[in-house]
Amino acid sequence: MKAVFIVFNQTNTERVAYMLDQLKIRGFTFWEEVQGRGSEGGEPRHGTHTWPEMNSAVITVIDDEKVDELLRTVRKLDRRNEEVGVRAFVWNIEQMV
Repeated sequence: MKAVFIVFNQTNTERVAYMLDQLKIRGFTFWEEVQGRGSEGGEPRHGTHTWPEMNSAVITVIDDEKVDELLRTVRKLDRRNEEVGVRAFVWNIEQMV
């Protein structure tokens, strides 16, 4: 099993939800407002007057076989509008209850 953590500009919320549905990834946890800044030239997202945009995030735990397809889909979404940005991070799940 792998955990996939996806951070994205809130403008992509519906696209990310659609992506998970299309890939039949049912279980996830969603955070509506997260702050941050991309490490590769990303603009800050703080929900302030100066930096008004915000990010959201989702984490899902999926079978190893689904990871590559999910990452390919995230890359496609990122390429649609690279200025908005979406990133995915993967790590191993040792145990779960």
